[in-house]
Amino acid sequence: MSSRHIHKMWAEACELLSQAERLQRQAFRPLASAGFATWEPPMDMFETDDGLFLTVALPGIDAERMEVYVSGGAVTISGMRPTPRLAQQALIHRMELPYGRFERRIALPSGHYELATHQLHLGCLQLNLRKL
Repeated sequence: MSSRHIHKMWAEACELLSQAERLQRQAFRPLASAGFATWEPPMDMFETDDGLFLTVALPGIDAERMEVYVSGGAVTISGMRPTPRLAQQALIHRMELPYGRFERRIALPSGHYELATHQLHLGCLQLNLRKL
């Protein structure tokens, strides 16, 4: 393999890493809502013949700090990730995880759905919406 080919592969790998970092920052972008800062967690949605399956990335969020509603053709997940107490007393060198109020409203495909099951698993909220 020539050094020019290796150099090209290295440049492509660096560009992919840069793109991944930009996507991460976009996924946890802050929003302005009702006068206070919020953020939107990233999510995946899959549809089967029986329903929808959603996975919402919420690492470090307690179930008691979130609400889930299915209404009007959308599912809304909201809650709070408090800033760590340590951050109030420490010199912060890097803080990439979003804190504060979060909310994600996800429009659902046409049809009628009800929340069948939900659980927090490995830092992700997993929702199963049954088609009616």
